[in-house]
Amino acid sequence: MNDRNVEAVVTCRHEVEGHAGALAVIALNRPEELNPLDWGTVLALESALDALARDSRVRVVAITGAGRAFSAGGDMKKYQQLQRHPVEFPQFLVDIHRTFLKIAAHPKPCIALLNGIAVAGGIELVLSCDFTIAARSATIGDAHLPFGQMGGGGVLTLLPRCVGPTRARELVFSGRLLPAEEAREWGLVSKVVDDGALLEAAREFTAGICRKSALAVANAKRTLNAGLFDGTGVEAAMRLEREVTARYCLTSQDAHEGLDAFANKRKPQFTGA
Repeated sequence: MNDRNVEAVVTCRHEVEGHAGALAVIALNRPEELNPLDWGTVLALESALDALARDSRVRVVAITGAGRAFSAGGDMKKYQQLQRHPVEFPQFLVDIHRTFLKIAAHPKPCIALLNGIAVAGGIELVLSCDFTIAARSATIGDAHLPFGQMGGGGVLTLLPRCVGPTRARELVFSGRLLPAEEAREWGLVSKVVDDGALLEAAREFTAGICRKSALAVANAKRTLNAGLFDGTGVEAAMRLEREVTARYCLTSQDAHEGLDAFANKRKPQFTGA
């Protein structure tokens, strides 16, 4: 069965008063099913990301889940048919990889707001984001192997790069879930906040981003992620950093504005150019 024609529930709203909708929140919105990442949902997420990349008002994208889960991963019921289809299942994996990689390539910081359980495809979505803020009651793990599955959306590639190979093997092989504080100690989560405080934490981060050059932020993100996602060595990654920085500093109005503002002890007025 081809899920690409299914109407997925992915909502997007703009937040942050006084910053013209600078924070966009994408929410997976099938709470009764723990927000599964079926084919339609993946494509709807991709569409939302593409639209927000073009929206100059948006400075930060936050991804979260409705209800008590971030995402419990793939839709196991639909997988019973999809995994038997020799054409559609590989295409589903292509689509989910393309969507998740768009998060890393997105010109705006993309943060995961971990509001509840995140397993299987849920942890893969988390790993695709730039960083994660977790609610204190949230849990995260792989949980593919206990159900005879294996990660196909990036966990086997990105988890070792995030927490190191030894801890990645432990988490994948055991299938256990990490509480939020342990996930922070491992480096899966950047910050843990009280339940109900996720949106405020995202707003606070966005307010800081709004004071920075959008062009500089986009360039910094692209350069940071290039070495990680392209598998480049240190020398090649440093060459890219040198080239991007030289081009930005030589040609960007924002780079010159920042220096002038510093010299004249005033707040910079960035335009993103």
